[in-house]
Amino acid sequence: MSKISIFHNPRCSKSRQALAILREEGHEPDIILYLEQTPDTAAIASVLSKLGLSAADILRRGEAEYKAHFKDITDEDELISLMVRFPKVIERPIIISGDRAVIGRPPEAVRKLL
Repeated sequence: MSKISIFHNPRCSKSRQALAILREEGHEPDIILYLEQTPDTAAIASVLSKLGLSAADILRRGEAEYKAHFKDITDEDELISLMVRFPKVIERPIIISGDRAVIGRPPEAVRKLL
């Protein structure tokens, strides 16, 4: 099995639950604290490809940063660039294994990768 990584926010209960499931299943993932170590545009584009989603699909629309900077943007490259600047708007957690990824909402969705 491929190494598992998680875009993790320790303050998010869903992110903590997804991490706990991974550990319960015997996996110790690489933890990417994406709010502190923001992925670059290439990394975000890669994750989107693995998810099979567009940037707009993984935006947290309730965040103030979304309302201030993303609301009227539709260009994929521009959205990804803004996600690098404002990582708080990225849906979490995102769990990656090889060429596949899932959003851990609900946290049990991580089992799709195991």
